[in-house]
Amino acid sequence: MTTFRLLFITLLLGACASAGTVRTPADAGITFIHLNDTYRVGAVEDDQRGGFGRVTTVVRQALAEGRDVRVLHGGDFLYPSLESQLWGGEQMVEAFNFMHRLAPMTVVPGNHEFDPRSPETLVAALRGSEFAWLADNLALATGDAEADARLRQAHVAEIGGRRVGMFALTLLPDDGGNERDYLAYEPGYVEQAENAIVALEQAGAELIVGITHLHVGDDLEIAKLKASHPRFQFIVGGHEHEPEHHPGSAAAAEVMKGASNARQVWRIDVDFDASGMPAISTRMLDLDASVPLDAEYQPIADRWRARLVETIPFLPARIGEAAVPLDGREVTVRNEESNLGNFIVDQMRTAFGSPPADLALINSGTLRIDDYVADDITFEDIARVFAFSSYLRYLDMSGGEFRATLEAGYRGTGPSKGYFPQVSGFRVCVDRSRPDGERVVQLQVPAGTGWAEIEPERLYSVVAPDFILRGGDGYAFPENRPRSRPGSELKYLVLDAIIRAQAAGEPVGAPVDPSNPRIAFVTAPGGRCFD
Repeated sequence: MTTFRLLFITLLLGACASAGTVRTPADAGITFIHLNDTYRVGAVEDDQRGGFGRVTTVVRQALAEGRDVRVLHGGDFLYPSLESQLWGGEQMVEAFNFMHRLAPMTVVPGNHEFDPRSPETLVAALRGSEFAWLADNLALATGDAEADARLRQAHVAEIGGRRVGMFALTLLPDDGGNERDYLAYEPGYVEQAENAIVALEQAGAELIVGITHLHVGDDLEIAKLKASHPRFQFIVGGHEHEPEHHPGSAAAAEVMKGASNARQVWRIDVDFDASGMPAISTRMLDLDASVPLDAEYQPIADRWRARLVETIPFLPARIGEAAVPLDGREVTVRNEESNLGNFIVDQMRTAFGSPPADLALINSGTLRIDDYVADDITFEDIARVFAFSSYLRYLDMSGGEFRATLEAGYRGTGPSKGYFPQVSGFRVCVDRSRPDGERVVQLQVPAGTGWAEIEPERLYSVVAPDFILRGGDGYAFPENRPRSRPGSELKYLVLDAIIRAQAAGEPVGAPVDPSNPRIAFVTAPGGRCFD
């Protein structure tokens, strides 16, 4: 891929300099607005948080200051969502095109852009995009040459009278990316980043920016390249769904990620000193109800909403009642025990009849609603929780095997991991200060009226989604244990439980019990959670 970088740069210098509709004076300050992992064209939390309408508002504010503004996106937007099941991301492309016309936009594809096994929806999205797609460790072979050429490398643009170089990297299959016949990856994140940086330097870039869809640990390794490449100032990324910030230094570029669905985004202001070196100032913006929805953008969100309800007329229909607000926000389900997660995983234990399975767990990345389910429960709530299929299987495994498997749910650093488990039938105490693979301090199962540590040699029946049983999200279930065929699809199991409760006149769900948590974390290294 590196053979063609300088050619791409030469061809793009003129085209990128003229992209967009807003002209600013030479040497105007540059402002980047960064967002990532967005799955709706509208806002979340009853329209009180996030959404592209609020992103548009902060873009307009920066433009009004006389800044030359660019929008960056750290990947995951075409999939998964309720809408993408119907329209393959068409709604997101329209929303991004709107923002691009206001302030030119560059995106890196995330792993979910490649969820479909065939490339047709990706081709349509690429052909329909006015914004730029960028990836330096990926090439496309969809069979559509025009669409493949839309994925660029080593991007140089004239912004605010300065040459700005951008490179982008996306997850490899071994790290959670999708392996597809129409994709060709180049291994080595740091190597690919440095190759791109060198090419951008040779093209005269005065500022170099990384846009990634990687684990934050990989971003931090790439950031160290600043020590040898001082114009490399920052990385903005995606994949994690809650804000990340790692300050920069002379030896490392600054690293930032926003919250999913644009609940929190980053504003990065860049100015140049007398010697021509860039200096950056960064702010995380909380896009809550205090930030108005842009009046020009909102008709797009409203039109797609109307089309959704027209396509699925029963979507707003009430199917049950929540006893308490059920917390499906990603800040909760990907980091701690959630009462929505508890309700869902409790249903899993009954998926294969009576008696219920001993243990069950689900990767929280399966739960996509990123919102509360409160008061009336509707078909739409269930459809948004389960944005893609989740078939269940069961197997018997020893307590020792289960403990070793569960460790995958608490590995790594940083918040909001899609592999974080919601659980049923046991409780777990985790020490995040310990090395990966050694963080489960206590793993207890019911015993009489209390709890006892899981028995390493005893067999326990376990229900889990087929996705993680096959190794998804880094889980390694024992290969030598017989597994059932895929059984119930989880969303129908949950829907059935809600409808049965409604027929009995009973609301569903309960608060998390702080005196008896299913998931707990030690407060000091070497500590324990349970007596």
